Amino acid sequence: MPINLFSKLLLVIFSCGYLSSENLLDIYNEALKNDPTFRAAEYSYLADKEIVVQGRAALLPSITLSGSTNWNEYYQNDKLQQNYNSFSKSARVSQPLFRLDSWFNFKRSKSLTDASEAEFAYEQQNLLVRTAELYFGVLRAIDNLNASISEEKAIKKQLDQAQQRYEVGLSAITGVQEAQLAYDLSKAARINNEGNLFSAKEALNALIGREIFSLAELGENLKISSPFPNSKEDWVELALKNNYQLKASYLRKDAAKSNARSAASNHLPKIDIVGSGSESETNQFNYEGFSINGQGIPVPAVTGRRNYAIQLSVPIFQGGAVSSRRKQAYSQYNQADENTLFTERRIIQEVRSQFSNVNTLVANVTAQKQAVISATSALEATQVGYKVGTRNVVDLLQAEKNLYSAEKNLANAKYDYILANLRLALAAGTIDPSDIVEINDLLN
Repeated sequence: MPINLFSKLLLVIFSCGYLSSENLLDIYNEALKNDPTFRAAEYSYLADKEIVVQGRAALLPSITLSGSTNWNEYYQNDKLQQNYNSFSKSARVSQPLFRLDSWFNFKRSKSLTDASEAEFAYEQQNLLVRTAELYFGVLRAIDNLNASISEEKAIKKQLDQAQQRYEVGLSAITGVQEAQLAYDLSKAARINNEGNLFSAKEALNALIGREIFSLAELGENLKISSPFPNSKEDWVELALKNNYQLKASYLRKDAAKSNARSAASNHLPKIDIVGSGSESETNQFNYEGFSINGQGIPVPAVTGRRNYAIQLSVPIFQGGAVSSRRKQAYSQYNQADENTLFTERRIIQEVRSQFSNVNTLVANVTAQKQAVISATSALEATQVGYKVGTRNVVDLLQAEKNLYSAEKNLANAKYDYILANLRLALAAGTIDPSDIVEINDLLN
């Protein structure tokens, strides 16, 4: 049974050379503009930048201007006696002089803004890893599908040969049955890998918001080496200094501490310098004096006031709310302290795990290369034995499966090695776009 057109279409879309292939750097540059997760993180950072502005505002002067105009009518025995306009305007300036609660709240807002900046920096780094994971996820799916297609074609060929040998009496029916079973299993694996490829492709499409048709593949220039520095504790030290998630956690701990000190300061006096001025004007008609044509003459009356003061307020008792907020704030600080400790331990664990993973994958890639060589030699020997009758069709099918499996495992090991290095750099906080450029140079 020939491979269906669906599989051939996949190979045309993803493997043909005449299509303009997009590389990892192209996809990353588009992700910077179009990835909703990254864009949401950017807007969150821009919003949190305003926290420090709002915190600083409580320490700066506040100015309030107000004004009004009123129409007044005076009646006596339902008869209008007077009507006139009155105007007023006022200004108030207040400058905090001693406000420890506002000062600690400003320090809190500054720590929160810095924490948001650190979290956005982590999202920038994480986008590098997410892009690479999705990109190589598609390449991995392509390799798996290609291996399945090749295996299915080879097994189909062996099935045809087994049927011919059975028809001429050179082999038993069991050989045909074994080949048929292997062919049915390879066909099911191919169908499953087709679905995996489309899932991987759609995940990459969702990252940049458009359809991807062809990707540059990994070349043969990948150099396998142990991580540098080749010390687990050196990488832990780098992470403790550079990891942006840990920096954000430290800053949020500082913010919680400042918030607790602000709450505790609510017991202290508050001193403000206040200046105010007001002026009012009344255009009231005077009927007791002169009149023109029987109408009263408006007599403007302008009054003004200026006031300068130092205001002192001391909270004495507010139903226990001040003490309660102080206890709450210090409990929240203790919670932030424990969260920071958890983040630190998690990052240390992540760095150590990824360091060991990279070293394991270095050995794995080397072993998989040797496995491909061995599987190739074993298949050649089995083919010779099958021709001369010392090996049966089951042995031949197994040898072919071993070769395709070894080639697939080698490709997967290379992808795993690349991604493990990126995850290690992310955990250590040292990853930057130059890492993507270096990987991109390995693509064809």
